[in-house]
Amino acid sequence: MHRSAKRLASLLACAAVPVMLVAGCSGSDTKTSDKASEAPSKSSSPSPTVAAAKYKKLPNPCEAFSKGTLDKLVPEAKDKSGDQGDSTDATTHGTCTWASSDSQGVDGTQFRWLDIGFQRYDSDPNPQIGSGEKRATEFYAKTVANAKATKGAKKLKVVKTSGTGDEATTLTYDIKKEGTAFTNTTVVARTANIVVMINYNGANMSGDDTPKAADLLKRAQPAAKEAVAAAVKANG
Repeated sequence: MHRSAKRLASLLACAAVPVMLVAGCSGSDTKTSDKASEAPSKSSSPSPTVAAAKYKKLPNPCEAFSKGTLDKLVPEAKDKSGDQGDSTDATTHGTCTWASSDSQGVDGTQFRWLDIGFQRYDSDPNPQIGSGEKRATEFYAKTVANAKATKGAKKLKVVKTSGTGDEATTLTYDIKKEGTAFTNTTVVARTANIVVMINYNGANMSGDDTPKAADLLKRAQPAAKEAVAAAVKANG
C-alpha cells in the first residue's frame, strides 16, 4: 500500500506537466499583453478599425463538461466537481483539473488526468495590440507551437480538428516521466476571442497496458466541442 501511494503521488506530479504548459503560456502572454495595454497609444484617438470583442464572459471551467462526459474521461475520479485553479479575473482566465485512478488488483491500474483551461481576450484600441479575436488567434498559434515543442514527446501527431469553434488543433504523443509511460492528447480550440485548451492523458501502473492514443482521442475531441459550446452558452 505504501509503494502504491508513492507511485500514485509520482503519477499526479507527472500528469500535471501539461497544465504547466497551459498556465505558462497564458500567464506570460497575459503579462505581456497587460504591459502593452498600459503603454500609451501613438494615436491621439482610438483606432476605429479595432472591432469589439465578441465574448465578455467565461464559463466556470469545472462545469464545462457534463456528468456523462466526465464519467467517460475520468470514471474513477474521487471528486467529479474538479479542482478549480486560482485566477485573478475569472472573466479572462480559468482552469480545472480531474484525476482518476482505477485499480484492478493484480491486473494493474489505469490512471487518467484531465485538465481544461479557458483564456479570453478583450479588444484594445491600441492598433499594436488589436482586437480580442486577433489576440486570441495569436495565443492559439503560440499554444499549439508550444505543445508541438514538448520536451521528450515521442510519436507526435498533429491534426486540424473540424467542427470545434473557429479553428482547432489536436496533438497526440507519448512521453515518459520518472520511468512512467504516458499517452497524452492535447486539443487547442478557438472561438472568436476565447481559446480553450484541453489536456487528457493516461498512464499504466503495476504492469497494465499503456492506453492507446486513439482511445484517448475519441474522448478528448468530443469533450473539446462541449467546452467550446459551454463558452458560447456562457455569453448567452
